[in-house]
Amino acid sequence: MLYRENGQFKTSYRTDQQIFPIAQDRFVIGLIIAAALLLVPALADEYMLRAIFIPFLILSLAAIGLNILVGYCGQISLGTGAFMAVGAYAAYNFFVRIPGMPLIPALLLGGLCATVVGVFFGIPSLRIKGLYLAVATLAAQFFTDWAFLRIKWFTNDSASGSVSVSGLQVLGMPINTPLQKYLFCLLFVIVFAWLAKNLVRGHIGRSWMAMRDMDVAASVIGIRPVQAKLSAFAVSSFIVGVAGALWGFVHLGSWEPAAFSIDRSFQLLFMVIIGGLGSIMGSFFGAAFIVILPIFLNQALPALGSLFGINVDTALVSHTEAMVFGALIVFFLIVEPHGLAKLWSTAKEKLRLWPFPH
Repeated sequence: MLYRENGQFKTSYRTDQQIFPIAQDRFVIGLIIAAALLLVPALADEYMLRAIFIPFLILSLAAIGLNILVGYCGQISLGTGAFMAVGAYAAYNFFVRIPGMPLIPALLLGGLCATVVGVFFGIPSLRIKGLYLAVATLAAQFFTDWAFLRIKWFTNDSASGSVSVSGLQVLGMPINTPLQKYLFCLLFVIVFAWLAKNLVRGHIGRSWMAMRDMDVAASVIGIRPVQAKLSAFAVSSFIVGVAGALWGFVHLGSWEPAAFSIDRSFQLLFMVIIGGLGSIMGSFFGAAFIVILPIFLNQALPALGSLFGINVDTALVSHTEAMVFGALIVFFLIVEPHGLAKLWSTAKEKLRLWPFPH
């Protein structure tokens, strides 16, 4: 009874084309944003901010970028970690080589550099698709791993390939404490999620989805495959590059190429699959699941083992985490290919019909 649309009349095109046309959705999203801005800073301690909320926000942003490419445009990518690395190292070079470079422009310029690299490695998508495209994007991962480890200019002549940043500030306000970093990342995620949601609702997003569903039919009705596919790679790489810059600057502070290895690419792909392909909300669901599950297993498995008198070491917890990830991916691919976002959508539909199925 609480999720009915009775009495919510649309009297203009503007009200009919809102991001959240149902008043209950607008109310819930407003509550979530208010809780993220007010409740989390008031209740979360330093550990929760560092270990849960900041990684969740940055990985959610990266998952949104990957979801635009994989979920909305249907282009398989295994090089997301490479584009994150490009964004991080490009932002680092802008930040340390240009005196007085502001933080936010450095992060955005890192995203633009990732856009250039993403479009370059997206050119093969004009001729190949499926597993062949996945291998082509995988080449970007190995190339960036080699470049940032061997070409010392990218790391400001660091012998080990490790770089670090400090003294982050925006408009004279320092970003040092976990709370300040959390709020900084939260503002980025809100802005980019809003932009991505509007983008996929427009004609560009419809061209991506047409290309995903049937590229031949899309080209017949006038959609240009070159423009659609490369724009998806560009937008996706830009968002992923900004997320990579945030991951290096805000979350890690000091990093090396191993921080953006192929494991990071697979982790983000798992987020999109579990959260839901072609869903902005699913990106948040997948990121929350991937971030919280290892922490839950690290706490639950030793406690469960001690209850039965079994010694649970770190290696067993790591192996269990990998097995759970694999089992869940197989489960969602078979039972619910659209992931947690589809389950959430189904629950809302049930609420709209309950208690009368008409």
